[in-house]
Amino acid sequence: MSLPPLVEPAAELTVDEVRRYSRHLIIPDVGMEGQKRLKNAKVLCVGAGGLGSPALMYLAAAGVGTLGIVEFDEVDESNLQRQIIHSQSDIGRSKAESAKDSVLGINPYVNVVLHQERLEADNVMDIFAQYDLIVDGTDNFATRYLVNDAAVLLNKPYIWGSIYRFDGQASVFWSEHGPCYRCLYPEPPPPGMVPSCAEGGVLGVLCASIGSIQVNEAIKLLAGIGDPLVGRLMIYDALEMQYRQVKIRKDPDCAVCGENPTVTELIDYEAFCGVVSEEAQEAALGSTITPKQLKEWIDADEKIEIIDVREPNEFEIVSIPGAKLIPKNEFLMGSALQDLPQDKRIVLHCKTGVRSAEVLAVLKSAGFADAVHVGGGVIGWVNQIEPEKPVY
Repeated sequence: MSLPPLVEPAAELTVDEVRRYSRHLIIPDVGMEGQKRLKNAKVLCVGAGGLGSPALMYLAAAGVGTLGIVEFDEVDESNLQRQIIHSQSDIGRSKAESAKDSVLGINPYVNVVLHQERLEADNVMDIFAQYDLIVDGTDNFATRYLVNDAAVLLNKPYIWGSIYRFDGQASVFWSEHGPCYRCLYPEPPPPGMVPSCAEGGVLGVLCASIGSIQVNEAIKLLAGIGDPLVGRLMIYDALEMQYRQVKIRKDPDCAVCGENPTVTELIDYEAFCGVVSEEAQEAALGSTITPKQLKEWIDADEKIEIIDVREPNEFEIVSIPGAKLIPKNEFLMGSALQDLPQDKRIVLHCKTGVRSAEVLAVLKSAGFADAVHVGGGVIGWVNQIEPEKPVY
């Protein structure tokens, strides 16, 4: 479906801007008027990470007049494999500041507005209200539902993207003209069911593939050209080099954009998505030890069995001495329980403590009452005990 332009054109382009955007200007569908609309547009990028990096860079190069950046994190070395807006010299810097410098290096005519804070229910409406269009580069379900609900309540279009390992997805959600994110995913997955990129990894170049689709859709919406991805989900398989589309229909029973919405104001999205299940929280209560406690137990030759519940490729990167690898899924399927020793205390750990807490709940229900898990996981172990080892 074709939609009218999202913004009015700016009054004019300067001589320097005409020179800069000449390859856009000679495209009949864009032309002077389309470029003036881009100049007059205000676009917000939620996140300056994997998806935000290419999105911000191409939005800047395209001549979007005002770019907002919501980002509270700092640049880490592990970001550089995919977050191409940052460089080696930016490690330890604010991602927002680093992204701003890169954007202005690409196009000094862009007005960059920084929102150096975590996007939450108490600030999202005020931030979104300042922009014409939202580009969602978030990597967690709580923020995705927050972005969606705020956009619906404000009647703002937003462009969604998702990446994991070799797979990517993208769509345009605008409740006035089609479905919203909740029409596609009414409920978040159970806690721990879908690994994050930090747990499962992502091919760096996949960010560019999906991020560029997001910018392409942004340009189309702003200039009023082409057929936007409203009501369509684009799915990309990088291994098979295959794109396919799935139609998404507006759900009349959608909780936020349906005929009788039940979500009429922002909610507690952390609780809604359940970052850690209630069972895991209960199991971890009073059964969580620190890396230093584990080191003391090892040094004292306590009768313990250290179980690493991560995946084999993670185990190859770094491990705690003496740990035995049994991936989380083997516990969830029940196949790992029969091989656990009965005469030793089970000590579980993962990368940061989330997956091990989920497994701990399984063990507690199976009768391993004295089992514990390591808060902070192997990352905490490296930071506190073996800082010479790598982290990821």
